[in-house]
Amino acid sequence: MRPTSKLNVITFGCRLNALESETMRRRAAEAGIADAVLVNTCAVTAEAVRQARQAIRHAKREQPHRPVIVAGCAAQIDPDGFAAMPEVDRVLGNAEKLDAVAYASDQRVRVGDIMAVRTASTAATTIPGHTRGFVEIQNGCDHRCTFCVIPLGRGNSRSVPMATVIGNVRALVEAGHGEVVLTGVDITSYDAPNLGTLVRAILRDVPELRRLRLSSIDSIEADRDLIIAIAEEERLMPYLHLSLQHGDDLILKRMKRRHARADAVRFTDAVRRLRPDIVFGADLIAGFPTETDAMAAQSLALVDDCGLTTLHVFPYSPRPHTPAARMPQVDGATIHARAAALRTKGARAFAAHLAAEQGTTRRLLVENGGVGRTPQFTPARIDATPGTFVDARIVGHNGRGLIAEAA
Repeated sequence: MRPTSKLNVITFGCRLNALESETMRRRAAEAGIADAVLVNTCAVTAEAVRQARQAIRHAKREQPHRPVIVAGCAAQIDPDGFAAMPEVDRVLGNAEKLDAVAYASDQRVRVGDIMAVRTASTAATTIPGHTRGFVEIQNGCDHRCTFCVIPLGRGNSRSVPMATVIGNVRALVEAGHGEVVLTGVDITSYDAPNLGTLVRAILRDVPELRRLRLSSIDSIEADRDLIIAIAEEERLMPYLHLSLQHGDDLILKRMKRRHARADAVRFTDAVRRLRPDIVFGADLIAGFPTETDAMAAQSLALVDDCGLTTLHVFPYSPRPHTPAARMPQVDGATIHARAAALRTKGARAFAAHLAAEQGTTRRLLVENGGVGRTPQFTPARIDATPGTFVDARIVGHNGRGLIAEAA
């Protein structure tokens, strides 16, 4: 939650949602709304939807006089369900939440056909609490993974023109941001013309930008220009978060993913040879329908085989209108046990990464709260001014992050 004096925004989900929440705040203000709670929902898991509903009830209970406006992916997919909540005053779709006209309207439910949207937002902004700037380069997804409801909330893939992205990056740099993150739903599907060309053009045309970072990518879609950029562009940060989802080939097929297990291992091996200091994180789903113990073990082994250091683990939950929801389900206790095993494996991998960093010198971008980020996106405790870059010695770790001292 990030409250302002009278206009609060509660955000769930991805970085793109966090970026769009700041646009929502501005659009609501432009429409003359000065006192309201804006809830930007996520639909990626049933738990995310449950948390959003809980937050809506809590917000209304705490301040019953304040209108509650609900938007985001869950609202786009199930507008009637949110409109039926007595705590909700208005429901906006994913396109409408970025339009001041929708906030000014008296229409209680304003949710359009997201599949008809043909353009992406050109949003570029700072997210409160972050020293990095964020630029949306793409929205939506053309893939139809059997577990995923996000295309129903985001629509088909569409890309922001390259010149617009470069202009947005330049504006953030001129506003004082030393690092910019490119974000979207499926950024490796960027097609204006491709992600690698965009990355190299940004670094060429905005020489003042000190760091460029990518949000989650789909490794099987990584284009040749992107691989070259990773190898040659020092200002492109050596951390990639991969949308892997599983380590077993049969489960990957049932997920309708576009890669096999060997593709993931081959990608991480090849990129690590080109950029030895690179670090990989990944999304993994535990307990997908039909998953056996042996299949779950393949995901555990993938952590070592790909050299992953950070994991985002999602216990599978059936999402409405998805093929996976109709497959034979794994029981809940087994799902949570397998998720716990993956999290334990991830914690050990992260601890090993922290230990390996001890004794190195890293340039940190200092954030609020006495935390800096290494190029590999590892958090490090340091006493320095937020927004500055500091060369620091890594003197230890506390299990959650590094401990650093100015060099």
